[in-house]
Amino acid sequence: MVSKVERFFVFSTKNRWKNAIFAPKIHKKQTYQSIINHLFTKMKRFIFSLLLMTTALGTWAQVNLQMHYDLGRKTNPDTENDRPNFTATIEQFRPDRLGNIFYFIDLDLYSHGMKGAYIEFSREFNLGQKGLAIHGEYNGGLTSGRQEIWCSQFQHALLAGPAYNGHSNDFRRTWSVQALFKQYFHGNGNSSAFPGWQLTGVWSLTFAPRDMFTFSGYIDFWRSRKSAGKYHVTMMSEPQLWYNLDSMRRGGKTHLSIGTEWEVSNNFIYPTCDTDRTFFWNPTLAVKWTMK
Repeated sequence: MVSKVERFFVFSTKNRWKNAIFAPKIHKKQTYQSIINHLFTKMKRFIFSLLLMTTALGTWAQVNLQMHYDLGRKTNPDTENDRPNFTATIEQFRPDRLGNIFYFIDLDLYSHGMKGAYIEFSREFNLGQKGLAIHGEYNGGLTSGRQEIWCSQFQHALLAGPAYNGHSNDFRRTWSVQALFKQYFHGNGNSSAFPGWQLTGVWSLTFAPRDMFTFSGYIDFWRSRKSAGKYHVTMMSEPQLWYNLDSMRRGGKTHLSIGTEWEVSNNFIYPTCDTDRTFFWNPTLAVKWTMK
């Protein structure tokens, strides 16, 4: 997550794959392998184009890159044996005279290749000087299997609604709350369009001498649908704690942080075994490079 002023609206969003509707596992290897390759090629081209656009705008000063080693397969070996080993994340926040733009891209990685990619892109327009804003957002991506040859796209989702943002005088404390209407669009298979909602809270706190630590994250509640067509409320939170190595150097910047993220969720993860379990805790060990 970016620091100081940039943290005003930024929130970490690794692994928030809320819109997944998993396709049946199909074993027509040659046909579906070509589909997977085609989808991932399109996603890589999109990501590359987005990075080129970022460079052209000269806004790298507010970008951070994260690499997370996921411990979920160790904390939940009976239910999440298909979980990726690593997740790479790029985030960018860019304020302007109208409001701000924020996006992140998650790349979930096995040791032998990529599992999938997910993106969220949001735009806010300020309403006066009191912290109120109009928030618009897009969610989408795709995923695949670890061993078996299958691939599934996530349903497109558009979100819109009011946001309230605030900060302390020195920007060491920032927060945001959002109340959003969420529209899922028709996806692959039998995943039909449906309306929903989402409530989001975001925070960031930098503390200790010389800004040694940063505690940041978000919590989401939203209306989602299981594969059987039943609706329920899903909760997900991803608090992060970072030790900022800049605090070890006088007069210099390392731009590097080390830390951890805890993914806590209910009704979000679909276990790979036959169980009614809904609550999961998945920690990571992580490094972050902030381009200041």
